[in-house]
Amino acid sequence: MKNCLVIFLVIICLWAMGGCANLPTPSSQITGSYVSPIKYEKLDCEQLVVENNSLARRENQLVIAQEQRLKTSKVQAFWYGYGNGDGVEASELANVRGEKEAVQFSMEKKNCGK
Repeated sequence: MKNCLVIFLVIICLWAMGGCANLPTPSSQITGSYVSPIKYEKLDCEQLVVENNSLARRENQLVIAQEQRLKTSKVQAFWYGYGNGDGVEASELANVRGEKEAVQFSMEKKNCGK
C-alpha cells in the first residue's frame, strides 16, 4: 500500500512538471528582432513620432494577446499536461519591438524631441 502511494505521488509530480512543457514565452522575455534603421532614414521627426506611437499601440495589443495566451495555456497545462506554446503573437511582438528600436534609433540620430 505504501509503495502504491509513493508511485502515485511520483506520477502526480511528473504530470504536474509536464504541464510546464510548451508554455508560451512571457511577453517581458520577448526581445525585438533586428530591423535596419535605414528603413526610416527618409522620414522626418514628425513622421517618426507618428510611427513610434503607432508601433507602441500595436506593441501594447500584442503584449495583452501574449499574456492572455500564457494565461490560457497555463490552465490547459494544468488540466491536460501540455501548453499551447508561442503563436503568431510572439513573433509579431518581436518584429514590432525591433521596428520600434529602429524608429527610436532614427529619432536619436535626427535629434527629434530635443
